[in-house]
Amino acid sequence: MLKKTFMRQYWRIQQSQTLISMGFWITTLTLLMWPYVSWRFESDNEMLAIPMTYWGLGGIAFSVLLIVLIIGWVYDVFLGLWREHLTVVQERNPFTTYKVNAPFGMLLAQTNTILRKLSEDDEEINRHCDFVDRWLEWNSEQEIWARTMSSWKEIVGDDDPYLYHLSPESREKLETAAKDMQDF
Repeated sequence: MLKKTFMRQYWRIQQSQTLISMGFWITTLTLLMWPYVSWRFESDNEMLAIPMTYWGLGGIAFSVLLIVLIIGWVYDVFLGLWREHLTVVQERNPFTTYKVNAPFGMLLAQTNTILRKLSEDDEEINRHCDFVDRWLEWNSEQEIWARTMSSWKEIVGDDDPYLYHLSPESREKLETAAKDMQDF
């Protein structure tokens, strides 16, 4: 419970960081530029009952904000570097390339079983189903499956889940790994 509360607060800090950093950008750059342009805005003069000093500071702050937004717009619309960044992130994520998490693996196994039963005489489909079975066997040896199995046993509290699509040896390895798993 404490870890989840801590992570929620950490997430909230990250979410507010964008607005806070924009405020720091505006404040810092405005105050850094002010000594160079302050002579143009005499505090004795007013416009709309507001001293010219505040108009000058506000103008610099608005200009900084506008420049940052224009740079962001150019980065997004013309350069589009974030697209390549997302592509790299997807390529580096093993769960979008070759790994399968346990809940999705169970669904895939069920679909594979249905496909196999519907096409018992089709060699191509059986070859594909054999590949999926081997892939799921390999995935069952990964740590995330042991963690999932350990969590399921803690939540459900009995001998389930029985992963029928795994060989008895793979099921035994997974059971052993789940028992040895330290849940943090």
